[in-house]
Amino acid sequence: MDRQLPLAPKPSGENQKSIAGPAPELGCEIAVIGSGPGGAITACLLAEAGRDVLLIEEGPYHELESCQPFSREEMVQKYRNGGQTVAFGKNKVAYVEGRCVGGGSEINSGLYHRTPPEILEVWQKEFCVEAISEKDLAPHFEACERDLSVSRKPGTAPLASLKLHEGATQLGWKSMEVPRWFHYADKAGEGTRQSMTKTFIPRFLRAGGKLLPDTRVDCLRSDGGRWSIRADHPQSGLVRIQADTVFICSGAVQTPALLRRSGIRENIGDSLRLHPTVKVVARFPETVNSAVMGVPVHQVKEFAPRLSFGCSISTPPYLALALLDHAAQAQHVNDEWPNMATYYAMIEGQGRGTVRVLPNFRDPLVRYHLPDPDRRDLADGLRKLSQLLFESGAAEIYPGLTGSAALSKADDLKQLPEILPAGLGNLMTIHLFSSCPMGEDKSKCPVNSFGRVLGFKNLFIADASLLCTAPGVNPQGSVMAFARRNVLHFLGR
Repeated sequence: MDRQLPLAPKPSGENQKSIAGPAPELGCEIAVIGSGPGGAITACLLAEAGRDVLLIEEGPYHELESCQPFSREEMVQKYRNGGQTVAFGKNKVAYVEGRCVGGGSEINSGLYHRTPPEILEVWQKEFCVEAISEKDLAPHFEACERDLSVSRKPGTAPLASLKLHEGATQLGWKSMEVPRWFHYADKAGEGTRQSMTKTFIPRFLRAGGKLLPDTRVDCLRSDGGRWSIRADHPQSGLVRIQADTVFICSGAVQTPALLRRSGIRENIGDSLRLHPTVKVVARFPETVNSAVMGVPVHQVKEFAPRLSFGCSISTPPYLALALLDHAAQAQHVNDEWPNMATYYAMIEGQGRGTVRVLPNFRDPLVRYHLPDPDRRDLADGLRKLSQLLFESGAAEIYPGLTGSAALSKADDLKQLPEILPAGLGNLMTIHLFSSCPMGEDKSKCPVNSFGRVLGFKNLFIADASLLCTAPGVNPQGSVMAFARRNVLHFLGR
Protein backbone atom coordinates (compact mmCIF):
# COMPACT_ATOMS: atom_id res chain seq x y z
CA MET A 1 0.00 0.00 0.00
CA ASP A 2 1.19 3.51 -0.81
CA ARG A 3 2.07 5.07 2.56
CA GLN A 4 1.83 8.61 1.19
CA LEU A 5 -1.45 10.41 0.76
CA PRO A 6 -2.41 10.47 -2.90
CA LEU A 7 -3.38 14.13 -2.85
CA ALA A 8 -1.24 16.80 -1.22
CA PRO A 9 -2.91 19.36 1.05
CA LYS A 10 -4.25 22.33 -0.85
CA PRO A 11 -2.41 25.58 -0.04
CA SER A 12 -4.46 28.20 1.81
CA GLY A 13 -2.56 31.27 2.96
CA GLU A 14 0.97 30.41 4.01
CA ASN A 15 0.14 26.93 5.32
CA GLN A 16 -1.21 23.82 3.71
CA LYS A 17 -4.67 23.32 5.10
CA SER A 18 -6.81 20.49 3.81
CA ILE A 19 -6.97 17.35 1.75
CA ALA A 20 -9.66 16.99 -0.89
CA GLY A 21 -10.94 13.56 -1.80
CA PRO A 22 -8.43 11.13 -0.30
CA ALA A 23 -8.03 7.68 -1.81
CA PRO A 24 -10.12 4.95 -0.18
CA GLU A 25 -6.97 3.20 1.12
CA LEU A 26 -4.29 5.13 3.04
CA GLY A 27 -1.32 4.20 5.19
CA CYS A 28 0.97 5.85 7.72
CA GLU A 29 3.31 4.99 10.54
CA ILE A 30 1.34 6.89 13.20
CA ALA A 31 -2.27 8.06 13.07
CA VAL A 32 -3.38 10.79 15.49
CA ILE A 33 -7.17 11.04 15.77
CA GLY A 34 -8.30 14.49 16.93
CA SER A 35 -6.51 17.81 16.48
CA GLY A 36 -7.35 19.64 19.70
CA PRO A 37 -4.71 20.61 22.29
CA GLY A 38 -3.73 17.00 23.05
CA GLY A 39 -3.71 15.81 19.45
CA ALA A 40 -2.02 18.85 17.95
CA ILE A 41 0.99 18.80 20.27
CA THR A 42 1.26 15.00 19.96
CA ALA A 43 1.19 15.05 16.15
CA CYS A 44 3.58 18.02 16.00
CA LEU A 45 6.27 16.49 18.22
CA LEU A 46 6.02 13.15 16.43
CA ALA A 47 6.40 14.79 13.01
CA GLU A 48 9.29 16.94 14.23
CA ALA A 49 10.96 13.72 15.40
CA GLY A 50 10.88 12.49 11.81
CA ARG A 51 7.92 10.11 12.09
CA ASP A 52 5.37 9.62 9.32
CA VAL A 53 2.21 11.08 10.90
CA LEU A 54 -1.36 11.46 9.66
CA LEU A 55 -3.55 13.80 11.75
CA ILE A 56 -7.25 13.00 11.32
CA GLU A 57 -9.93 15.51 12.31
CA GLU A 58 -13.71 15.06 12.13
CA GLY A 59 -14.37 18.78 11.65
CA PRO A 60 -13.34 21.23 8.91
CA TYR A 61 -10.27 23.46 8.79
CA HIS A 62 -11.16 27.10 9.47
CA GLU A 63 -8.78 29.95 10.14
CA LEU A 64 -9.04 31.35 13.66
CA GLU A 65 -10.25 34.59 12.05
CA SER A 66 -12.82 32.88 9.82
CA CYS A 67 -15.65 34.38 11.86
CA GLN A 68 -16.27 36.77 14.73
CA PRO A 69 -15.14 35.16 18.02
CA PHE A 70 -17.97 34.02 20.32
CA SER A 71 -20.61 34.73 17.69
CA ARG A 72 -23.57 32.66 16.54
CA GLU A 73 -21.66 32.00 13.31
CA GLU A 74 -18.76 30.54 15.28
CA MET A 75 -21.09 28.21 17.16
CA VAL A 76 -22.50 26.88 13.87
CA GLN A 77 -19.11 26.67 12.18
CA LYS A 78 -16.84 25.27 14.90
CA TYR A 79 -18.96 23.63 17.63
CA ARG A 80 -20.27 20.07 17.59
CA ASN A 81 -24.02 20.22 16.91
CA GLY A 82 -23.90 24.00 17.10
CA GLY A 83 -23.17 23.74 20.82
CA GLN A 84 -26.43 21.89 21.52
CA THR A 85 -25.13 18.89 23.44
CA VAL A 86 -26.21 17.76 26.89
CA ALA A 87 -25.35 15.27 29.61
CA PHE A 88 -28.62 13.70 30.77
CA GLY A 89 -29.71 13.19 34.37
CA LYS A 90 -32.10 14.67 36.92
CA ASN A 91 -30.06 17.84 36.51
CA LYS A 92 -29.12 18.12 32.85
CA VAL A 93 -25.76 19.74 32.10
CA ALA A 94 -25.24 21.39 28.72
CA TYR A 95 -21.69 21.05 27.42
CA VAL A 96 -19.78 22.17 24.35
CA GLU A 97 -17.14 20.51 22.20
CA GLY A 98 -15.06 21.98 19.42
CA ARG A 99 -15.49 20.18 16.11
CA CYS A 100 -12.89 21.70 13.80
CA VAL A 101 -9.15 21.55 13.25
CA GLY A 102 -7.68 22.77 16.54
CA GLY A 103 -10.67 21.51 18.53
CA GLY A 104 -11.58 23.32 21.73
CA SER A 105 -8.56 25.65 21.45
CA GLU A 106 -10.33 27.45 18.60
CA ILE A 107 -13.39 28.36 20.67
CA ASN A 108 -12.36 28.61 24.33
CA SER A 109 -11.29 31.65 26.33
CA GLY A 110 -7.58 30.85 26.48
CA LEU A 111 -7.29 31.09 30.28
CA TYR A 112 -4.34 29.06 31.52
CA HIS A 113 -3.56 27.19 34.74
CA ARG A 114 -1.07 24.54 35.69
CA THR A 115 -2.47 21.50 37.46
CA PRO A 116 -2.59 22.36 41.18
CA PRO A 117 0.06 20.42 43.19
CA GLU A 118 -2.55 19.09 45.62
CA ILE A 119 -4.46 17.57 42.68
CA LEU A 120 -1.31 15.88 41.37
CA GLU A 121 -0.82 14.41 44.83
CA VAL A 122 -4.34 12.96 44.82
CA TRP A 123 -3.78 11.41 41.39
CA GLN A 124 -0.51 9.84 42.50
CA LYS A 125 -2.02 8.37 45.67
CA GLU A 126 -5.44 7.28 44.41
CA PHE A 127 -4.57 6.21 40.85
CA CYS A 128 -0.86 5.33 41.26
CA VAL A 129 0.24 7.63 38.44
CA GLU A 130 4.00 7.56 37.92
CA ALA A 131 6.26 10.57 37.27
CA ILE A 132 3.56 13.08 38.21
CA SER A 133 5.23 15.35 40.77
CA GLU A 134 5.37 19.10 40.33
CA LYS A 135 9.08 18.71 39.53
CA ASP A 136 8.38 16.01 36.92
CA LEU A 137 5.86 18.18 35.10
CA ALA A 138 7.56 21.58 35.41
CA PRO A 139 9.63 21.26 32.17
CA HIS A 140 6.49 20.35 30.21
CA PHE A 141 4.45 23.23 31.58
CA GLU A 142 7.32 25.62 30.89
CA ALA A 143 7.73 24.41 27.30
CA CYS A 144 4.00 24.75 26.59
CA GLU A 145 3.95 28.22 28.13
CA ARG A 146 6.78 29.31 25.83
CA ASP A 147 5.15 27.78 22.76
CA LEU A 148 1.76 29.36 23.50
CA SER A 149 3.06 32.75 24.69
CA VAL A 150 1.28 32.38 28.03
CA SER A 151 1.24 35.79 29.71
CA ARG A 152 -0.94 38.31 31.47
CA LYS A 153 -2.91 40.86 29.53
CA PRO A 154 -1.05 44.17 29.08
CA GLY A 155 -2.91 47.35 29.86
CA THR A 156 -6.27 47.55 31.58
CA ALA A 157 -8.50 44.53 32.06
CA PRO A 158 -12.06 44.64 30.67
CA LEU A 159 -14.51 46.61 32.82
CA ALA A 160 -16.76 43.59 33.47
CA SER A 161 -13.70 41.68 34.69
CA LEU A 162 -12.70 44.54 36.96
CA LYS A 163 -16.19 44.53 38.49
CA LEU A 164 -15.60 40.94 39.62
CA HIS A 165 -12.22 41.88 41.06
CA GLU A 166 -13.65 44.97 42.76
CA GLY A 167 -16.43 43.03 44.50
CA ALA A 168 -14.01 40.35 45.69
CA THR A 169 -11.57 42.94 47.02
CA GLN A 170 -14.30 44.71 49.00
CA LEU A 171 -15.29 41.38 50.57
CA GLY A 172 -11.67 40.47 51.31
CA TRP A 173 -11.76 37.49 48.93
CA LYS A 174 -8.80 36.30 46.90
CA SER A 175 -9.02 37.43 43.29
CA MET A 176 -6.43 36.91 40.58
CA GLU A 177 -5.75 37.81 36.99
CA VAL A 178 -5.37 34.54 35.08
CA PRO A 179 -2.66 34.27 32.39
CA ARG A 180 -3.80 33.56 28.85
CA TRP A 181 -2.20 31.92 25.85
CA PHE A 182 -2.29 35.09 23.76
CA HIS A 183 0.35 36.83 21.68
CA TYR A 184 0.42 40.61 22.13
CA ALA A 185 2.01 42.74 19.42
CA ASP A 186 1.90 45.79 21.66
CA LYS A 187 0.87 46.81 25.16
CA ALA A 188 -2.44 48.27 24.05
CA GLY A 189 -3.64 45.50 21.74
CA GLU A 190 -6.13 42.74 22.51
CA GLY A 191 -3.69 40.15 21.23
CA THR A 192 -4.20 36.97 19.21
CA ARG A 193 -5.28 33.73 20.83
CA GLN A 194 -2.58 31.10 20.33
CA SER A 195 -4.90 28.29 19.33
CA MET A 196 -3.67 25.11 17.71
CA THR A 197 -4.17 26.52 14.19
CA LYS A 198 -1.85 29.37 15.16
CA THR A 199 0.83 27.21 16.81
CA PHE A 200 1.21 23.44 16.67
CA ILE A 201 -0.77 22.71 13.48
CA PRO A 202 1.46 24.94 11.30
CA ARG A 203 4.54 23.42 12.95
CA PHE A 204 3.18 19.94 12.26
CA LEU A 205 2.63 20.73 8.57
CA ARG A 206 6.07 22.33 8.20
CA ALA A 207 7.60 19.16 9.67
CA GLY A 208 5.99 17.08 6.92
CA GLY A 209 2.90 15.91 8.76
CA LYS A 210 -0.25 15.19 6.75
CA LEU A 211 -3.65 16.51 7.76
CA LEU A 212 -6.97 14.88 6.94
CA PRO A 213 -9.90 17.09 8.06
CA ASP A 214 -13.63 16.49 7.53
CA THR A 215 -13.06 12.82 8.32
CA ARG A 216 -14.94 10.98 11.05
CA VAL A 217 -13.31 7.83 12.41
CA ASP A 218 -15.99 5.24 13.07
CA CYS A 219 -13.91 2.44 14.59
CA LEU A 220 -10.50 0.79 14.61
CA ARG A 221 -9.45 -2.84 14.61
CA SER A 222 -6.17 -4.54 15.41
CA ASP A 223 -5.02 -6.20 12.20
CA GLY A 224 -1.86 -8.32 12.33
CA GLY A 225 -0.06 -6.02 14.72
CA ARG A 226 -1.15 -2.87 12.88
CA TRP A 227 -4.35 -0.87 13.15
CA SER A 228 -7.06 -0.72 10.52
CA ILE A 229 -9.03 2.51 10.90
CA ARG A 230 -12.46 2.85 9.33
CA ALA A 231 -13.41 6.46 8.58
CA ASP A 232 -15.89 8.46 6.54
CA HIS A 233 -15.08 11.45 4.30
CA PRO A 234 -17.85 13.58 2.71
CA GLN A 235 -16.28 13.37 -0.77
CA SER A 236 -14.65 9.94 -0.80
CA GLY A 237 -17.08 8.04 1.42
CA LEU A 238 -15.51 5.11 3.24
CA VAL A 239 -11.77 5.52 3.87
CA ARG A 240 -9.59 2.77 5.36
CA ILE A 241 -6.32 3.78 6.99
CA GLN A 242 -3.56 1.40 8.04
CA ALA A 243 -1.27 2.58 10.86
CA ASP A 244 1.42 1.00 13.00
CA THR A 245 0.47 3.11 16.04
CA VAL A 246 -2.63 5.14 16.94
CA PHE A 247 -3.02 8.07 19.35
CA ILE A 248 -6.67 8.88 20.14
CA CYS A 249 -7.08 12.55 21.09
CA SER A 250 -10.77 13.17 20.54
CA GLY A 251 -11.76 14.51 23.96
CA ALA A 252 -13.42 13.18 27.08
CA VAL A 253 -16.64 12.22 25.25
CA GLN A 254 -15.56 11.21 21.75
CA THR A 255 -12.47 9.21 22.78
CA PRO A 256 -14.36 6.70 24.98
CA ALA A 257 -17.13 6.57 22.37
CA LEU A 258 -14.63 5.60 19.65
CA LEU A 259 -13.00 2.98 21.87
CA ARG A 260 -16.34 1.46 22.83
CA ARG A 261 -17.42 1.36 19.16
CA SER A 262 -14.15 -0.49 18.55
CA GLY A 263 -14.92 -3.15 21.18
CA ILE A 264 -12.51 -1.77 23.81
CA ARG A 265 -14.68 -1.20 26.87
CA GLU A 266 -13.05 -2.15 30.19
CA ASN A 267 -13.05 0.98 32.44
CA ILE A 268 -13.71 3.07 29.31
CA GLY A 269 -16.28 5.85 29.66
CA ASP A 270 -17.27 4.82 33.20
CA SER A 271 -15.90 7.78 35.19
CA LEU A 272 -16.63 11.00 33.32
CA ARG A 273 -16.05 14.09 35.47
CA LEU A 274 -16.76 17.75 34.76
CA HIS A 275 -16.97 21.17 36.36
CA PRO A 276 -20.72 21.90 36.81
CA THR A 277 -21.31 25.63 36.34
CA VAL A 278 -24.22 27.96 36.99
CA LYS A 279 -24.38 31.46 35.49
CA VAL A 280 -25.96 34.80 36.29
CA VAL A 281 -26.36 37.95 34.22
CA ALA A 282 -25.69 41.20 36.06
CA ARG A 283 -26.95 44.60 34.91
CA PHE A 284 -25.01 47.64 36.09
CA PRO A 285 -25.97 51.34 36.11
CA GLU A 286 -22.86 52.10 34.04
CA THR A 287 -21.23 50.65 30.94
CA VAL A 288 -19.21 47.48 31.61
CA ASN A 289 -19.30 45.78 28.21
CA SER A 290 -18.13 46.64 24.69
CA ALA A 291 -17.85 45.09 21.26
CA VAL A 292 -14.10 44.64 21.80
CA MET A 293 -14.20 43.45 25.42
CA GLY A 294 -12.86 40.04 24.51
CA VAL A 295 -12.18 37.52 27.25
CA PRO A 296 -12.42 38.65 30.89
CA VAL A 297 -9.30 37.73 32.83
CA HIS A 298 -10.13 37.64 36.56
CA GLN A 299 -11.15 34.67 38.67
CA VAL A 300 -12.03 34.57 42.37
CA LYS A 301 -10.32 31.66 44.11
CA GLU A 302 -11.18 32.39 47.76
CA PHE A 303 -13.12 29.13 48.03
CA ALA A 304 -11.18 27.03 45.50
CA PRO A 305 -11.15 24.26 44.54
CA ARG A 306 -14.70 23.82 45.85
CA LEU A 307 -15.91 27.07 44.22
CA SER A 308 -14.46 29.39 41.58
CA PHE A 309 -16.04 32.57 40.20
CA GLY A 310 -15.32 34.28 36.91
CA CYS A 311 -16.66 36.54 34.19
CA SER A 312 -17.83 34.80 31.05
CA ILE A 313 -18.13 35.78 27.40
CA SER A 314 -20.75 38.53 27.23
CA THR A 315 -21.50 39.18 23.57
CA PRO A 316 -25.23 39.80 22.91
CA PRO A 317 -25.88 36.21 21.67
CA TYR A 318 -24.26 34.76 24.79
CA LEU A 319 -26.14 37.17 27.06
CA ALA A 320 -29.42 36.13 25.44
CA LEU A 321 -28.51 32.47 25.97
CA ALA A 322 -27.72 33.12 29.64
CA LEU A 323 -31.12 34.80 30.04
CA LEU A 324 -33.17 31.79 28.95
CA ASP A 325 -34.87 31.77 32.34
CA HIS A 326 -35.67 35.50 32.14
CA ALA A 327 -37.49 35.94 28.84
CA ALA A 328 -38.69 39.50 29.55
CA GLN A 329 -35.16 40.78 30.18
CA ALA A 330 -33.78 38.83 27.20
CA GLN A 331 -35.92 41.01 24.92
CA HIS A 332 -33.90 44.05 26.01
CA VAL A 333 -30.44 42.60 25.35
CA ASN A 334 -29.99 44.45 22.06
CA ASP A 335 -30.52 47.79 23.83
CA GLU A 336 -28.97 47.16 27.24
CA TRP A 337 -26.05 44.78 26.56
CA PRO A 338 -23.35 47.47 27.15
CA ASN A 339 -24.46 47.54 30.81
CA MET A 340 -24.66 43.77 31.17
CA ALA A 341 -22.21 40.92 31.69
CA THR A 342 -22.38 37.19 32.37
CA TYR A 343 -20.67 35.68 35.44
CA TYR A 344 -20.32 32.09 36.58
CA ALA A 345 -19.90 29.98 39.69
CA MET A 346 -18.01 26.77 38.90
CA ILE A 347 -17.61 23.88 41.31
CA GLU A 348 -14.96 21.18 41.38
CA GLY A 349 -17.74 18.60 41.47
CA GLN A 350 -17.81 15.10 42.90
CA GLY A 351 -20.39 13.71 40.50
CA ARG A 352 -19.68 11.10 37.87
CA GLY A 353 -21.02 10.28 34.46
CA THR A 354 -20.83 7.68 31.72
CA VAL A 355 -20.32 7.68 27.96
CA ARG A 356 -22.12 4.98 26.00
CA VAL A 357 -22.71 4.27 22.32
CA LEU A 358 -26.12 3.30 21.01
CA PRO A 359 -26.88 1.24 17.89
CA ASN A 360 -27.72 3.39 14.84
CA PHE A 361 -26.94 6.66 16.67
CA ARG A 362 -24.03 8.80 15.54
CA ASP A 363 -23.57 10.62 18.85
CA PRO A 364 -22.92 8.86 22.16
CA LEU A 365 -25.27 8.98 25.13
CA VAL A 366 -23.75 10.98 27.98
CA ARG A 367 -25.25 10.69 31.47
CA TYR A 368 -24.16 12.61 34.56
CA HIS A 369 -25.28 12.31 38.19
CA LEU A 370 -25.15 15.52 40.25
CA PRO A 371 -25.07 14.45 43.92
CA ASP A 372 -26.64 16.48 46.74
CA PRO A 373 -23.29 17.95 47.96
CA ASP A 374 -22.69 19.35 44.46
CA ARG A 375 -26.19 20.84 44.36
CA ARG A 376 -25.48 22.52 47.70
CA ASP A 377 -22.15 23.85 46.42
CA LEU A 378 -23.80 25.26 43.30
CA ALA A 379 -26.46 27.01 45.39
CA ASP A 380 -23.76 28.35 47.72
CA GLY A 381 -21.75 29.52 44.72
CA LEU A 382 -24.78 31.25 43.22
CA ARG A 383 -25.42 33.07 46.50
CA LYS A 384 -21.79 34.12 47.06
CA LEU A 385 -21.36 35.24 43.44
CA SER A 386 -24.52 37.37 43.64
CA GLN A 387 -23.31 38.86 46.93
CA LEU A 388 -20.03 39.80 45.25
CA LEU A 389 -21.79 41.42 42.28
CA PHE A 390 -24.07 43.52 44.50
CA GLU A 391 -20.92 44.60 46.35
CA SER A 392 -19.46 45.76 43.04
CA GLY A 393 -22.53 47.85 42.21
CA ALA A 394 -24.86 45.59 40.21
CA ALA A 395 -28.39 47.01 39.86
CA GLU A 396 -30.04 43.69 39.01
CA ILE A 397 -28.97 40.06 38.89
CA TYR A 398 -30.69 37.36 36.83
CA PRO A 399 -29.85 33.86 38.19
CA GLY A 400 -29.72 30.83 35.90
CA LEU A 401 -32.59 29.11 37.71
CA THR A 402 -35.90 28.18 36.11
CA GLY A 403 -38.68 30.20 37.71
CA SER A 404 -36.32 32.50 39.60
CA ALA A 405 -37.13 36.19 39.88
CA ALA A 406 -34.57 38.90 39.26
CA LEU A 407 -32.61 40.05 42.33
CA SER A 408 -32.47 43.81 42.84
CA LYS A 409 -30.84 44.13 46.29
CA ALA A 410 -28.63 42.15 48.64
CA ASP A 411 -31.61 41.26 50.83
CA ASP A 412 -33.08 39.33 47.86
CA LEU A 413 -30.35 36.73 48.26
CA LYS A 414 -32.63 35.11 50.83
CA GLN A 415 -34.81 34.02 47.89
CA LEU A 416 -32.07 31.75 46.59
CA PRO A 417 -32.35 28.07 47.59
CA GLU A 418 -29.99 26.35 50.03
CA ILE A 419 -29.72 23.43 47.60
CA LEU A 420 -30.16 23.63 43.86
CA PRO A 421 -33.65 22.27 43.05
CA ALA A 422 -33.52 19.07 41.02
CA GLY A 423 -34.03 19.86 37.35
CA LEU A 424 -34.39 23.63 37.78
CA GLY A 425 -30.78 24.74 37.41
CA ASN A 426 -29.69 25.96 33.98
CA LEU A 427 -26.33 24.19 34.26
CA MET A 428 -23.49 24.01 31.76
CA THR A 429 -19.83 23.15 31.50
CA ILE A 430 -16.94 23.62 29.10
CA HIS A 431 -14.58 21.35 31.07
CA LEU A 432 -14.94 17.55 30.68
CA PHE A 433 -12.34 14.93 31.61
CA SER A 434 -11.55 11.65 33.42
CA SER A 435 -13.45 9.22 31.18
CA CYS A 436 -10.26 7.12 30.67
CA PRO A 437 -8.12 7.94 33.74
CA MET A 438 -4.40 7.16 33.61
CA GLY A 439 -2.50 5.27 36.28
CA GLU A 440 -1.17 1.91 37.39
CA ASP A 441 -4.28 0.93 39.38
CA LYS A 442 -5.78 -1.51 36.88
CA SER A 443 -9.02 -1.75 38.83
CA LYS A 444 -10.06 1.71 37.58
CA CYS A 445 -7.45 2.83 35.00
CA PRO A 446 -7.82 1.70 31.37
CA VAL A 447 -4.48 3.28 30.43
CA ASN A 448 -1.10 3.36 32.13
CA SER A 449 0.67 6.43 33.50
CA PHE A 450 1.83 7.45 30.02
CA GLY A 451 -1.42 7.00 28.13
CA ARG A 452 -0.96 3.50 26.68
CA VAL A 453 -4.23 1.56 26.56
CA LEU A 454 -3.84 -1.60 28.63
CA GLY A 455 -3.61 -4.76 26.56
CA PHE A 456 -2.14 -2.98 23.53
CA LYS A 457 1.44 -1.98 22.70
CA ASN A 458 0.58 0.57 20.03
CA LEU A 459 -2.62 2.32 21.16
CA PHE A 460 -2.49 5.53 23.19
CA ILE A 461 -4.77 8.29 24.51
CA ALA A 462 -3.61 11.91 24.73
CA ASP A 463 -6.42 14.25 25.76
CA ALA A 464 -8.56 15.33 28.73
CA SER A 465 -9.82 11.75 29.14
CA LEU A 466 -6.57 10.97 30.98
CA LEU A 467 -7.03 13.47 33.82
CA CYS A 468 -7.90 11.33 36.82
CA THR A 469 -10.39 13.68 38.50
CA ALA A 470 -11.69 17.21 38.11
CA PRO A 471 -8.65 19.52 38.46
CA GLY A 472 -10.69 22.51 39.67
CA VAL A 473 -9.04 24.81 37.07
CA ASN A 474 -9.20 25.32 33.31
CA PRO A 475 -7.75 22.02 32.02
CA GLN A 476 -5.99 22.89 28.75
CA GLY A 477 -2.63 23.51 30.45
CA SER A 478 -2.86 20.09 32.09
CA VAL A 479 -3.90 18.35 28.86
CA MET A 480 -1.00 19.78 26.89
CA ALA A 481 1.64 19.17 29.58
CA PHE A 482 0.63 15.51 29.92
CA ALA A 483 0.43 15.07 26.15
CA ARG A 484 3.94 16.48 25.79
CA ARG A 485 5.27 14.31 28.63
CA ASN A 486 3.68 11.18 27.19
CA VAL A 487 4.75 11.64 23.58
CA LEU A 488 8.35 12.29 24.64
CA HIS A 489 8.17 9.11 26.71
CA PHE A 490 6.90 7.28 23.60
CA LEU A 491 9.86 8.69 21.63
CA GLY A 492 12.28 7.50 24.31
CA ARG A 493 13.20 11.00 25.41
